[in-house]
Amino acid sequence: MRAAALALLTHADRLTRKAGSFLGQCVVDPTPLSVAQREWLDGLLDRSGLPPLDDGDAA
Repeated sequence: MRAAALALLTHADRLTRKAGSFLGQCVVDPTPLSVAQREWLDGLLDRSGLPPLDDGDAA
């Protein structure tokens, strides 16, 4: 999950402030994502053309 968040932060063309803050949290906070957070991250990855997370990447 951390790698996916970093990839989005460094390669996404346009992120909102809210999305950037969320991704920064994903990078530094080891707490597992909630279902809603996982869905948001998956959506950001999809819109940026990056592959979805594997089930092992959830934490």
